[in-house]
Amino acid sequence: MKLIELHILQSFPVSCLNRDDVGAPKSAVFGGVSRARISSQCLKRAIRDYAKSNLPAACFNGQRTKLLVPALEQRLIRAGFTSAGANEFAKLAADYLSGLDDEQSVKTLTFLSPAEFDSIAQAIAAKKELKALDPKIGPAREERDKDQKQEKKDAAKIAWDKLTTEAAKQVTKETVAKAIKQVALKDAADIALFGRMVASEHSLTVEGAAMFSHALSTHRADNDIDFYSAVDEAKPKGEDAGAGMIGTLEFTSAVYYRYAGLNLDMLADSLHLGALEANDRKKIVDAFIRATLMAIPTARHNSMNANTPPDYVLGIYKEHGQPMQLINAFEEPVWSRSGLLQPSVRKALLHQRKVEDFLADVAHTKLATGTYQPKPDSDDKSDFKNDFIPEHVSSLGEFAKRLSAHAI
Repeated sequence: MKLIELHILQSFPVSCLNRDDVGAPKSAVFGGVSRARISSQCLKRAIRDYAKSNLPAACFNGQRTKLLVPALEQRLIRAGFTSAGANEFAKLAADYLSGLDDEQSVKTLTFLSPAEFDSIAQAIAAKKELKALDPKIGPAREERDKDQKQEKKDAAKIAWDKLTTEAAKQVTKETVAKAIKQVALKDAADIALFGRMVASEHSLTVEGAAMFSHALSTHRADNDIDFYSAVDEAKPKGEDAGAGMIGTLEFTSAVYYRYAGLNLDMLADSLHLGALEANDRKKIVDAFIRATLMAIPTARHNSMNANTPPDYVLGIYKEHGQPMQLINAFEEPVWSRSGLLQPSVRKALLHQRKVEDFLADVAHTKLATGTYQPKPDSDDKSDFKNDFIPEHVSSLGEFAKRLSAHAI
């Protein structure tokens, strides 16, 4: 496969970027010691949010939601249906996709693009039979609800069941699936990159062209506890000297290694972004690289602001090969009294050369960027020579531009 890989080393101060079920920073055991961890799901969410807010040309317009019914209902009303008819037909379509949980939502999150929502609504609006049923839905529903309040089971319920049965014959799973399939993912690069699963209709499942690792600290990292207190400002000063509230929060700090890969062949196929021109795909790849490097999870964003730029990024383009992260460079945890970033970068680059030599998997392009630029050891006998250190690009924009050029 044609592949772009990003190997990222980033130091975060006191933070809780990704919390577990009890509010503590996530962790994992690797190499026999506890490491700080940020889940790949958390990172992908941050990347999508960053791209939507800062890179509008990236076309990250997919929406993952349980609220399929309101989204479809609004479109059907605009297509000329009554509110009652639009609601019932939207519920039928949503039920086929993910199973109704209640009047407004489905059971599982479903990832759709605006064009796919529009296409489903257009397919329903094109059914003449539904146009004929539409004006009958509201009155029939009122009669049904009236009888339910009176605990009756008579003609009103029978008439309602007949109407909804007729509607279900028109709003079928095949109708909904066909409407989604006929719309290319031009407006939802995030679905093409991150993928989606539709359990009720496997043909709508999209395998993500991007691959992510969980971020792990390159060294041992234990969670610490922050004791805090807050003053009750309305309480008279002479009443007592105690705090109005006390509590504890957990935090950690670490140098993380994280990996992201992008399968360019998959991204360009017909199930992903094949409908786009090559230059448009290049723009999306450029945005993906920028967002992946700059996105930071927002947990405790205000109280423990941990925004830092990436310290070191190794970007690789391969004409063919397989995704290969460098986490085993840190299977033996880094330890240092003078900072953890520098030895982490050194270990990553030395390990990358060993992997490259072992697999005979030579990169077509190898670039680096970030705020830290490594230097070769001064010792002539050292393994860490100039040729181990890739070309360093000082600008994130130039780095993304040069790597994304391979998307064409």
